[in-house]
Amino acid sequence: MLKLERFSENDFENLISWMTSKEELIQFAGPIFEFPLSREQLQKYITDSYVIAYKVMYASDHIGHAEINLTDRSLPKLCRILIGNKNYRGEGLGMQLVELLLQICKEEFSANKVELNVYDWNEKAIKCYQRSGFQLNREKQREIIVDGKKWISLNMIKRI
Repeated sequence: MLKLERFSENDFENLISWMTSKEELIQFAGPIFEFPLSREQLQKYITDSYVIAYKVMYASDHIGHAEINLTDRSLPKLCRILIGNKNYRGEGLGMQLVELLLQICKEEFSANKVELNVYDWNEKAIKCYQRSGFQLNREKQREIIVDGKKWISLNMIKRI
């Protein structure tokens, strides 16, 4: 069973260890961090008043990370969703994680809809989000260049 606990300085090393390349870091966080990820960057990240960062726990193992971003309080955004411990990937835990985040958005923030962004080539994540009821919002789409390649960030939205 998954549970979420607040992400703190004690959790930095696990997250840093999961980011082994610039591409992995951008896939996880978009352009908000620079590779290599550092404690200093994470310290600044957790002090952002709009960010509610969680460590994902499975039994007593810290296996992932997730964030709810409240920049727009009327539309919380699920961000930086990661099952970082590769031993736990492919087990359906990503979908459970999304459901936990949606529950928090509804119960704690009285949200009636939630959004997230995902790169268009991340088909497994897109399918996970679609199974959780998210739909593509073609009005919000961005692109960035990563090592000379265009990455398209798709926006997805769900009413809860």
